[in-house]
Amino acid sequence: MSEQTSVTVERVIEAPVADVFDVLSNPERHEKLDGSGFIRSIDHADRIQKVGEVFTMNMEGPHMGGEYKTDNHVTGYAKDKLLAWQTAPAGVQPPGWEWVWELESQGPDSTLVRHTYDWSKVTDKDLLEKLKFPLVTESELEDTLGKLAAEASTN
Repeated sequence: MSEQTSVTVERVIEAPVADVFDVLSNPERHEKLDGSGFIRSIDHADRIQKVGEVFTMNMEGPHMGGEYKTDNHVTGYAKDKLLAWQTAPAGVQPPGWEWVWELESQGPDSTLVRHTYDWSKVTDKDLLEKLKFPLVTESELEDTLGKLAAEASTN
């Protein structure tokens, strides 16, 4: 088993940091950003505004036997700087993997975006074996950043 417990990708997006944050903090736009192809639609969500909020997505993937829902528990929030959430099958507590978005303004029309998929807190050995982390590849995360760049530039 690999010792790797996270994947991080980054790129500079030609859009103001506020526009990038606006896209990321709106779960209704996440389906358009998803490089993995797992997100099907939003089930329940408001714009992310603070730690502790939960938004629910309709998903589909062979790793879960087809269609399923996830609850995404917001674990990090700093306007125009940070968004993070831990994902769990709907109705259960997060088992430890987290999505982290870090934003750094590079000037009025440019933002460095760092996106991390981190499963270092997953301790359930059966779950680690079943899901075969990383479930989302580095190239899929890079695709997500490309889609974010396109979305933010039209914001």
